[in-house]
Amino acid sequence: MTLRRYWSTAACRACSIKSQCTPSKERRITRWEHEHVVEEVQRRLDTNPDAMRTRRETVEHPFGTIKARMGVTHFLMKRLPNVASEMALHVLAYNLTRVLNIMGVRPLMAAIQR
Repeated sequence: MTLRRYWSTAACRACSIKSQCTPSKERRITRWEHEHVVEEVQRRLDTNPDAMRTRRETVEHPFGTIKARMGVTHFLMKRLPNVASEMALHVLAYNLTRVLNIMGVRPLMAAIQR
């Protein structure tokens, strides 16, 4: 993690938001190199507070189910292409289970035979 540290300069004395900046006497500011991304995500969440609720309802449940089926363990494979294949198989198994639960076995078999 690359952190950038800034110390006070002459510009800090005339800054209008000096009191919001940092409480330290020396006015040291530490920022992560990708802090602007975090701020953008927070801004988007502030403008649309229901986005996190929608995400919880649509995305997090499948991943929790897949993780539980994996046995709450690490991937068995190593290296990104292999892990991607393993994850694709987990997602395929999850999707097949969902189809079986929604349609049932007989309609699914009939659809496959067409």
